[in-house]
Amino acid sequence: MIGLVVVSHSRALAEAAVALAAGLLPEQGVRVEIAAGLHDDELGTDAVAVADAIMRADSGAGVLVLVDLGSAVLSAQLALDLLETPVLVKISSAPLVEGLVVALASAGGGAELAAVAREAEQALDAKRTLLVESPDAAIENHPQSSTTLVAVDNSVIATIEVTDVHGLHARPAAELVAALRDLDASVLLRNATTGAGPVPGESLTRVLTLGVLAGQSLEVNATGPDATRAVDRVRALVSGR
Repeated sequence: MIGLVVVSHSRALAEAAVALAAGLLPEQGVRVEIAAGLHDDELGTDAVAVADAIMRADSGAGVLVLVDLGSAVLSAQLALDLLETPVLVKISSAPLVEGLVVALASAGGGAELAAVAREAEQALDAKRTLLVESPDAAIENHPQSSTTLVAVDNSVIATIEVTDVHGLHARPAAELVAALRDLDASVLLRNATTGAGPVPGESLTRVLTLGVLAGQSLEVNATGPDATRAVDRVRALVSGR
């Protein structure tokens, strides 16, 4: 499993970001280290501290480094030259808070470094999508559907009412992605109420762009030997079970 390092000019900011991510996604089993601030609570970053954090976070699968401001990038880059032993490291351009949440979910699900980095760098997609679209207009144009289940060849298509009070925000969306990861099935998800999607069920950032709320309907299109199991897992998660 890869490790994560948060590099920030402010120790308080880094600790708050890690606390938020861990609160949304507890017990992920991911090593998350902080390299933030200078001595006596001064603002700044220290390349030596970043290098030490990378070494602590590494378990052999690589480390993703998330940073807040430009000079934090410079400290992270310098830290690579200070590593005592070679470590596979990726310095991410992802937004610190959103990127950390997505990276923690992806890493906790066992994704490799390149995949986690890619997900983190797309972490603002959900915010962009939700701010551009008008939920009221979308609901008017795409009325909700009742729960249905249709099997075609090796595919299963279901429309499921989302009864979990949290909808598909970060934590349940991450649980959904993790629940589908070990199945032999290709899963596409669509917000049947607003018309958003479809998006692949393997990508947390793409699932979040659906903006699924409680009371809306989620369309699940699963193909493969485990298609029925995939639909069952999605149904259990979005109903709060």
